Amino acid sequence: MAAVRRQLQILLLDMAGAAVLRISLFSDDYLRYVKEGLRLPLIATGCLLIGLGMVGAWRDGFPFPHRRPAHPGTGAGPDPEPRPHPEPEPEPDHLDGDPAPGEPGHHRGGGGHGHDHDRGPRIAWLLFLPVLGLMFAAPPALASYTAERQRPMAVEERSGFEPLPPGSPLGMTLSDFSARAVWDTGRGLRGRTVRLTGFVSPGEDRDTWYLTRLLVGCCAADAQAVKVEMHGGPRPPRPGTWLSVTGTWHPVGTPGTDSAAAALDVRELRRTAEPANPYRDTPG
Repeated sequence: MAAVRRQLQILLLDMAGAAVLRISLFSDDYLRYVKEGLRLPLIATGCLLIGLGMVGAWRDGFPFPHRRPAHPGTGAGPDPEPRPHPEPEPEPDHLDGDPAPGEPGHHRGGGGHGHDHDRGPRIAWLLFLPVLGLMFAAPPALASYTAERQRPMAVEERSGFEPLPPGSPLGMTLSDFSARAVWDTGRGLRGRTVRLTGFVSPGEDRDTWYLTRLLVGCCAADAQAVKVEMHGGPRPPRPGTWLSVTGTWHPVGTPGTDSAAAALDVRELRRTAEPANPYRDTPG
């Protein structure tokens, strides 16, 4: 059984390495989990796991284990001369606190010190499940379900905005538009027609909705929502739909104060495909 366990451990190691390489080297599925800059470390990790699996396969034999010399008394080779059985030694009194045989806490095997080094925790075999998931299926990117449960990410305070470049409509990121809407006391967005791209996330009531992007600092677990509230326009598609929205700045509150918020008067909606990296805020 020990040989079988070793074979499964080698198989799991190689499968984990192949799965990491599949999502990072042969596809962009890794973007569902981590940011772009972690691609090379993931590729290196996949290669390392496969390399360790190959070392284990060479050492122990895979898929056919190496035949090891039989131990005396196992039936292989000549039987050694019988030796007289030593007289059994009296059981210790266990005055050191170690439980006696039959008492709770007593373990057999493991060289007599209470542990079995031949077996690992059986729950470790559940590692096959995420490995199979990485190999054969990629989860969808986080979208409206996550954004609906988050407040809009706080916009970092900025000052001294550069004038917006020419062009109409002007493609902007949701982050840049939000920063200017909240902190640009010169109201540089006034009178400009802009285009933003994101997915639909619902507001607290049925008449409120946002154009949204989820941004990650390291991995999808720390994603935060950048939201721009939409005003007017046709009825929005269902939550999660990716849109390219053209419109003009809808002033809310006083720029430069906590009362300001990012909002847009909608002129045109157009469906668009989900980008390859939905966690990167790109201009519309």
